[in-house]
Amino acid sequence: MFDGFWDNVFRYPRYLITILVGLLVNTFEPLLPLLKRPVTLIAVVGLLLGGLTFITLTLRAMLGLSTI
Repeated sequence: MFDGFWDNVFRYPRYLITILVGLLVNTFEPLLPLLKRPVTLIAVVGLLLGGLTFITLTLRAMLGLSTI
């Protein structure tokens, strides 16, 4: 009844990692041509850092965490 149970359980972390890597590849692959030019590279990196900062500050304010 439980033949291969642990083999099946240990497949789930590999499945999760595969899904996450596929998501990252499909998200950032269209941006690769933009990274070849220095001007667009600076713009893309600035947008990513600005978005991350915005989300971080918004979540800190919503959760009532101490200010920076």
